[in-house]
Amino acid sequence: MKLIWPLPAIVVWGSAWALFVVLPRWSFPPGLALGIASMLGLVASLAGHTWWRRLMIALGFPLSLLVTQAASLSAWVWLLPLLVLLLIYPLNAWRDAPLFPTPHDALKDLASLVPLVQDAPVLDAGCGLGDGLMALRRAYPHAHLSGLEWSWPLRLACALRCPWAQVRQGDIWQADWSGYDMVYLFQRPESMPRAVSKASAELKPGAWLVSLEFEALELKPHAVLRTLADKPVWVYRMPFKKNQVGG
Repeated sequence: MKLIWPLPAIVVWGSAWALFVVLPRWSFPPGLALGIASMLGLVASLAGHTWWRRLMIALGFPLSLLVTQAASLSAWVWLLPLLVLLLIYPLNAWRDAPLFPTPHDALKDLASLVPLVQDAPVLDAGCGLGDGLMALRRAYPHAHLSGLEWSWPLRLACALRCPWAQVRQGDIWQADWSGYDMVYLFQRPESMPRAVSKASAELKPGAWLVSLEFEALELKPHAVLRTLADKPVWVYRMPFKKNQVGG
């Protein structure tokens, strides 16, 4: 069964700690036990799909060991940062982007490609701390901006940073997108097929789906904005044009 992130990292960290505790009882020298446990994390990290996941898998055990040993605390204390992380960003939300802030100028030229009427409703789906909403406001100062975020601490922080926007807590995949003229995403490649399916079913004709960095491979873009070289903005308009299979 395929584990949902961050469960793979938790399994590796727990397994490394188990080796580190058990091996000395089997007459392994502590230094060798440390090396074997650390090597487990390093080898397991090769299965990570992104560099930051590989780092988290590889460094979780040695960093937690360093902290607990330096402070002379019990090994279970290393779980506290994980509990804080899960409070800030609940487990099911890790299927989407954990926390990818939109760069300051990523959307500054978007209005030249996608003009919106006064008070047009725009949704930042997965607004995090509000960087995407701020970028959207710079592009569309007269739009009616809304943000949706699953994590209640992030939602609260976003609302404080963006008092001019309507920020709600909720699941972007359960929310209704039909009332928006634009839905903006900065998710993950794995999330894009789901976003395309939802947008195709709910967005009204003429509405826009905008994705930072990650392309919807099923669709032909209306335009691609390359203000930042490493962060293209993919722009799609309903009704979507499909890419030809094998084309």
